Amino acid sequence: MTTRPDLLSLSIACPPPDEGSVEVRPIVNGRDLLAEVVPGGVGGSRYLGVGPRALLGQDGPLHATATPHEVRLAWSGCGVEECCGALYMTVTRNGDHVVWAGWRDLANQDFDLPELRFTAGQYEAEVLRAGEDRSWEWPAGAVARLLEAGLRGRGDWLVRWDCELEGVWASRKEPDRIHVVLRHPRNRADADLPWLQFGMTLPISADAPSDQAERLEARLTAGDPRATAEVWGGSHDAEQLGYPWPPVDPLFM
Repeated sequence: MTTRPDLLSLSIACPPPDEGSVEVRPIVNGRDLLAEVVPGGVGGSRYLGVGPRALLGQDGPLHATATPHEVRLAWSGCGVEECCGALYMTVTRNGDHVVWAGWRDLANQDFDLPELRFTAGQYEAEVLRAGEDRSWEWPAGAVARLLEAGLRGRGDWLVRWDCELEGVWASRKEPDRIHVVLRHPRNRADADLPWLQFGMTLPISADAPSDQAERLEARLTAGDPRATAEVWGGSHDAEQLGYPWPPVDPLFM
């Protein structure tokens, strides 16, 4: 008897800012996959889906290729995977099908789920549809996404100042600002060498997100970002790099 392929739908849950974060909920054969399984860790009773910015999009990890790659679908509790758990699977394009297999959770060594097999056409169409859905995105989130994409395309700027971009972050609880985070030095071959985390908080206006992202990119790449950023973190011996220490806590700025 031929087994019918599984059917995937990606639902984006967007609760009020004070009630939770935006998350992608995989719906398989009409059932919420994350609601069907319980984390193995000690810090949470349910899985929370990874956000759409990290999971979806043109280069998002849910896109399947013939080369298997692992995808983090969910997390739980405090977010530290070893104690509270996180749900991973491996996605592979296998001919006319896309396969989810190799399930694991670091907080539960006995964790396992059955293999899921989707029709490739239906699967990719759904991933593309969900990636194009921006109804959940707030203006500062759009600026952060566009600015990060622009800065990642400016590898020359990062190399010149010996930095790598950790990310550009936005929170729905702070709709008037975004945070740019850099690490220095870049490409550390020796993990024992000192390193610094630089951060800067940038105000967001009511202008179009694309216009703001373009202006901010031009401003940031005009010079050395370390000259205007603050030290937000680093290794225990980071003061050897010659910047103010101890770091500033951005939560208390």
